[in-house]
Amino acid sequence: MHALLVRTEQRPNNLSKALFSCLAMLTLSYSALAQNSSKVAIPRYDDKYSNLVRQLETGQTNINYREFRDSFLESEQFKVVGREKPDLDTLRKTMHELMKKSKYAEIVDVAKKMLSIDYTDMEAHKILQQTYKILGDTSNQKKYHDIEFGLLNSIVKNGDGKTCRTAWTVIQITEEYFILDMLGAKVLQQSIDTNGGQCDKMEVQTDEGKKVYYFEISKAFRGYNKRGIH
Repeated sequence: MHALLVRTEQRPNNLSKALFSCLAMLTLSYSALAQNSSKVAIPRYDDKYSNLVRQLETGQTNINYREFRDSFLESEQFKVVGREKPDLDTLRKTMHELMKKSKYAEIVDVAKKMLSIDYTDMEAHKILQQTYKILGDTSNQKKYHDIEFGLLNSIVKNGDGKTCRTAWTVIQITEEYFILDMLGAKVLQQSIDTNGGQCDKMEVQTDEGKKVYYFEISKAFRGYNKRGIH
């Protein structure tokens, strides 16, 4: 009688464990499906930028990233970004909110929508690679990690950022703030310096004290003129 009672009491516990396991598997399956269904939209133009985006998305990340960034300035997609900047800003804000809630599948979806507009966006690549690392997707984590640092190194390994003559050349102002964020630097003051080029002089506060970094912005201004922004 006692043995029968024990077996009867164990059934609900075992059933609960089975249901929990099924729910966990369904949650993981949904997350994986959401990740796989999210894709970067390749620009429809037959230009260098569009072709390189296509190449990078297939995992062929060994490219000249400086040329890639320059090709973006000359692309038809660059004009599209001018029209879709409000959408890009909204997506960035949404991505940050989703990060606070650890909604990983949705983060992947939003970050890829950002890259569909501007594939040179280093923050989107950074968040993608970090999210894929959490999800255990080592292939995609490596791909977006390599792209993020390919873009970053194409800037910071050309110059030292210590003077306007040796400034880091950017094609968009967002690149400046991404780099400063990576350095843990908080902007105190920004001004224009023309001693050796056309530069943003960024006076910042870091854990090591106050510093100054220079970014060459002539390409960025040419890009804004191309979009009709003066």
